[in-house]
Amino acid sequence: MTSTTPKLVDWDAIASELAGIEIIRESSQITKLSLDYYHFSPVLQQTLCDKRADLVVRPTNEAEVLRVAAVCVKYQVPLTVRGAGTGNYGQCIPLSGGIILDTTRMHGIRWIKPGLACVEPGVKLSAFDKQAREMGWELRMVPSTYRTATIGGFIGGGSGGIGSITYGQLRDRGNLHAVRVVTLEDEPRVLELRGDEVQKVNHAYGTNGIITELEIPLAPAYAWAEIIVVFDDFMTAARFGEALAHSDGLMKKLISIHAWPIPSYFTALKNYLPENKHCALLMIAESCLEPFQDLVRENGGQVTYQKPAQEASKGTSLVEFTWNHTTLHARSADPSLTYLQTFFFTLERVEHFYHHFGDEVLMHLEFLRTNGQVIPGGLQVVRYTTEERLNEIIHYHEEKGAFIANPHTYILEDGGMKTVNVEQLKFKEQIDPYGLLNPGKMRAWLER
Repeated sequence: MTSTTPKLVDWDAIASELAGIEIIRESSQITKLSLDYYHFSPVLQQTLCDKRADLVVRPTNEAEVLRVAAVCVKYQVPLTVRGAGTGNYGQCIPLSGGIILDTTRMHGIRWIKPGLACVEPGVKLSAFDKQAREMGWELRMVPSTYRTATIGGFIGGGSGGIGSITYGQLRDRGNLHAVRVVTLEDEPRVLELRGDEVQKVNHAYGTNGIITELEIPLAPAYAWAEIIVVFDDFMTAARFGEALAHSDGLMKKLISIHAWPIPSYFTALKNYLPENKHCALLMIAESCLEPFQDLVRENGGQVTYQKPAQEASKGTSLVEFTWNHTTLHARSADPSLTYLQTFFFTLERVEHFYHHFGDEVLMHLEFLRTNGQVIPGGLQVVRYTTEERLNEIIHYHEEKGAFIANPHTYILEDGGMKTVNVEQLKFKEQIDPYGLLNPGKMRAWLER
């Protein structure tokens, strides 16, 4: 167990000062709450496996968060914010020990209006949607960890997901309206960021503020049917996915394309996934199913599974076989497998990489919208051998014009952004002058 918090910290004194707030000091619980799904990456497995907090706190409101922040500043103790811990890159793993602030008891839904809602960070995505759909609305996009992930965790560590085919990514203007954050200054404050200012904390791994409240835009809630279509040829499946993505008159929420043998890892769906067939896992508005069937016929696909929205809402959803859950199922079958996250931009690149790497890099596409354009993204399943070979695969993609959001690093800028976000750095310098928030994750801070 590794903790680099100064050994002179008086944890009993800290616990005493936080009396009235739930505190966890039992070692197995601390271990559980110090980790996420970092083990998807064999590189991160080695680096992060022994990282632990010294203490976990579970505040129930903003006033308690302010108390925790003040204590961390007083004792100069690192603070790492955590939602449900469903991230894959070690976003919420404390590199320097200290305190983990678990937000899951801050789960109030303040209000829901047509097209907009205000929530606390610990609200579960699925619980929110259940309530919002009663009014005809739902979240614009969700990760494949939809059932357990929290809204604050998704904003802090996520980037997009189911729904991104229509609404783009979380960082796109308009996908987050406002946040309230607690600072780690000598006298912690509550700040409200609105409009473009939210980008100071959006997808920042909790390195520059503790989110205590969010205003998020909503989407009209369609009755989403879940469908599996199979194809004899992978590129035919990919072209079908692109044609569906470009069919503006067909309302869709998910277009997930999988090359064989990935479908063989989906054991719960095996009756609908014939041997050696490539598949599309889809969510289509029930009102669009008739013209959708014409698109399937036009592309030589075969529908093997179709559930109306009411049925799809019960039991296991196709959502749980897409995006990063695809990797989860693959690794359940073969723990040596890992993954990449790729923006291909064109199907020509998809076809090139599909043939170039063959069985070493198995093709998994997710269609999404970015900068007003629909593109194929990828969460390919990789047969891992060595870190050196993994880096060769990444570099080859980049040399051929693909963009890799590297899931094998816990450094904020080295994963997706690739560049220093000056605005986020300046904000951190202002509100976290001692660098106590999730230390070691922001390269800009380490190199400033």
